[in-house]
Amino acid sequence: MGKTQEIGAAAPGVGATSMFHLSRYQWLTLVSAFLGWMFDSMDLNLFTLVLVPSVGSLLHSTDPAEISKVGSLIISGKLLTWGIGGVLFGVAADRLGRSRVMAWTIFIYAAFTLLSAFARTWPELAVAQALAGFGIGGEWAAGAALVAETWPEKHRARAMQIMQMAFAFGFLAAALDNLLLGGFGWRWVLGMGAAPALITVLIRRFVPEPQRWVKVRDSVDAEPAIQTFLGIFKPELRRKTIVGVIVASAAMLGCWGGLTFLPSWIHQLAGPNSGRPIGAIVSYAFILMMVGATLGYLSLIWMLEALGRRMSYFIFSVGSFIASMVLFLTIHDLESVLWFMPIYGYFVIGAFGTFAAYLPELFPTRVRATGQGFCWNMARALTSIGPLAGSVVVAKFGSFPAASAAISLLFIVGMVAIWFGPETKGIPLLDD
Repeated sequence: MGKTQEIGAAAPGVGATSMFHLSRYQWLTLVSAFLGWMFDSMDLNLFTLVLVPSVGSLLHSTDPAEISKVGSLIISGKLLTWGIGGVLFGVAADRLGRSRVMAWTIFIYAAFTLLSAFARTWPELAVAQALAGFGIGGEWAAGAALVAETWPEKHRARAMQIMQMAFAFGFLAAALDNLLLGGFGWRWVLGMGAAPALITVLIRRFVPEPQRWVKVRDSVDAEPAIQTFLGIFKPELRRKTIVGVIVASAAMLGCWGGLTFLPSWIHQLAGPNSGRPIGAIVSYAFILMMVGATLGYLSLIWMLEALGRRMSYFIFSVGSFIASMVLFLTIHDLESVLWFMPIYGYFVIGAFGTFAAYLPELFPTRVRATGQGFCWNMARALTSIGPLAGSVVVAKFGSFPAASAAISLLFIVGMVAIWFGPETKGIPLLDD
């Protein structure tokens, strides 16, 4: 623990006036969290990119309906464990340390993504992907707490946006992996998911625990894990927890319809006998979306400080709602969909950057990872029903775009809920 305290003592950098004068340790925390979240995103998206060839191979079937049904089950299981893992590892990060737990989660999702490459049956693939989901869900809570607690208040929101941009880079890494190795087979694509395990060496060797967490850990009596979890529902934190869950859920569920139905809608717009490379077009659509998301994260670096956390979230929620309505109710050709993807990504995916900065500031150090992990991953767990309910939703509303537009109404819930939470701009992190 001596090493932790010694290196962590200089970590906060309270007196820093410029990002160029921050300590080596602070930059290491951001780099490690960025890489962890980037590869988290990569391993999350790898299976989506190889769903058809992997499930079809294991089923020995080319029936789209059968492949889609089994693929939906696997994705639902992965999203569910993502949510559960995020809550469990959030508690673990508060009790055992941010960098330690972040390293564990990265190793877990890397190892089980690699194991997925050796699946002999679809149930084996489902189990491996579900176990990978535990690590994927847990990484964000630990990494976000690590960055929030080591960067000074003046630069904290900027650091959180840089970390959040890693999600877009992770998607691009997954697309590149599939592009380069997809020709060799889906097992090679998933096998590359083991690469993030190397980051754990960096984290455990060079990124000790933040001094802020060490001081709080040493000043309070040990308590059962269940008490750490229940701490976010105590009277002084209950409202923050509820608001955090609602604003995160509104953003995640609001974008779920677009992200889920977009590939099928593109196939529909292209037509069954178009001869166009539909798989490549879907990839281009998502890449353009992530380009827009990156621009959204960059603009939030200014907005969060100039306008505050709540107003920034509100603006992005309004933008997400309008962009969704325009995309799904007024656009009817494939070329226009592609042109609109950067705008859609700017608001709908960029919105995630608002509560990436907001959630860590709602909770004190003793339950920070637990609180932000619960808010983020309860929202994610709710989306686990999406792949199973997708066909029902489309049948209810009559078409892919109509279903997506209806689901996008959930952005309105976030617009209202954010004003019931506190404004955290300019307020130091709580340690009590």
